[in-house]
Amino acid sequence: MDDVIEVAAAVRSGRVRAAAVVEECLAAITAGNPALNAFVYLDADGARARAAAIDESVAAGRDPGLLAGVPFGVKDLDDCAGMPTTRGSRWFADAPPAECDALHVERLRAAGAIPVGKTAAPEFGTWAYTASPLHGVTRNPWNLALTPGGSSGGSTAAVSAGLVPFATSSDGGGSTRTPAGFTGLVGHKASFGRVPDRASTRYSQTAAPGCVATTVLDAARLLDVMSGPHRHDRTSLPAAGVSYEVAADELDARPLRIAWSVDLGFAIVDPDVAAIAGAAFEALADASEARIADRRVRFDDPIPVWSRLEGADMWVNLPDGLYPERADELDPLVRPGWDAAAAVTLPKYGRVLRARLAIEAALADLFDEIDVLVTPTAAIPAFAAEGPMPTEICGRTVHGGMGVPFAMLANVWGSPAISVPAGLTAAGLPVGVQIMADRHRDDVCLRLARILECARPWPRHAPHHRAPPRPESHLR
Repeated sequence: MDDVIEVAAAVRSGRVRAAAVVEECLAAITAGNPALNAFVYLDADGARARAAAIDESVAAGRDPGLLAGVPFGVKDLDDCAGMPTTRGSRWFADAPPAECDALHVERLRAAGAIPVGKTAAPEFGTWAYTASPLHGVTRNPWNLALTPGGSSGGSTAAVSAGLVPFATSSDGGGSTRTPAGFTGLVGHKASFGRVPDRASTRYSQTAAPGCVATTVLDAARLLDVMSGPHRHDRTSLPAAGVSYEVAADELDARPLRIAWSVDLGFAIVDPDVAAIAGAAFEALADASEARIADRRVRFDDPIPVWSRLEGADMWVNLPDGLYPERADELDPLVRPGWDAAAAVTLPKYGRVLRARLAIEAALADLFDEIDVLVTPTAAIPAFAAEGPMPTEICGRTVHGGMGVPFAMLANVWGSPAISVPAGLTAAGLPVGVQIMADRHRDDVCLRLARILECARPWPRHAPHHRAPPRPESHLR
């Protein structure tokens, strides 16, 4: 499967029919999905009908758009008209097809992209691995015994395995970047509000809709399509006034001040991961000619604050009659989070918001002195596909979130951050490096990611699957 820009160019020019691209994609899903459980719903007829309409447009001399004929997967937290949104939960196992698209899905479709189905997510996007009682376990195409990460694990498994050129994601605490890091992909979390969302269907103070792809230029084009203000999202940002695809190739990085932190002052990091990500930073600094800032970066663990923010948000769009009435249907590993959130009082929540303000102030002070902060994407390589979150790193006991401790600062502050491949462990597992920029400087993230991509090209897709178990498919 070619990349997004190549497919769109071929379809727009008439050299390749969208129908042929869709059939190739559907064949890849048929062959690859039983082992991966990346897709949990497939709309083959709808994809074929959309491809036929695009081919008719091209034949009539009309341009279908920047993403003409590119098949994609839609994360099962995102609405896609005509497909159910189960959120990975038995509460919504019998959900009817959505009546309209999430805003970013709507914009992708309007640009000519073709949704082919829904990709797996853990229940309500809770974990950094993708498994749920409703849809089962999703597996990493680099090693089927391991997780592709979460919560956009179905999307990253599908793209890394070459089933589709890109897939939607969402990132409330690393859910785009962590799985991208675990599967060797590009995962960009945009500035909060850069990509709008309908708060009436999915309210969040920290999350950014997005996509995962195999190249930085693909990610930039997708952001160009998805971004821009929308009346239904009061937090949506004005138009950026820049083409991210152009900026990714042309922005001058030399004036930038970049800093490296292997642990943010609190994390415990696998030595192999630290070495691989550190080498990627050195290559980036050299290739970009940016100025390395001699700035020690130290934070307290932000995960307790972030988790309370997420815990409050999940109640906003919850229909009446589900909690606590049907709490026993929740994933046993997910339910404690709901119970804990239900017990939070307004005074307790006020203290959470006060702690968030302190984190925001510390980051504002840091970014007075630097333009970019680079860290590993995660503290560990991919772990067991079935979960749970690891509670031991380098022989030390930690809380579950410490396996993925670097992502949450960007969510709490609302700044952009991107994960790109840094290299492979001795066991052949991908390691990501995270590039976090100042608020609203998505162009900086994409430009530095592109510089690293050119300096140290990475494998576009996973090699042949290892660890031969073939779990039962949950495709409906």
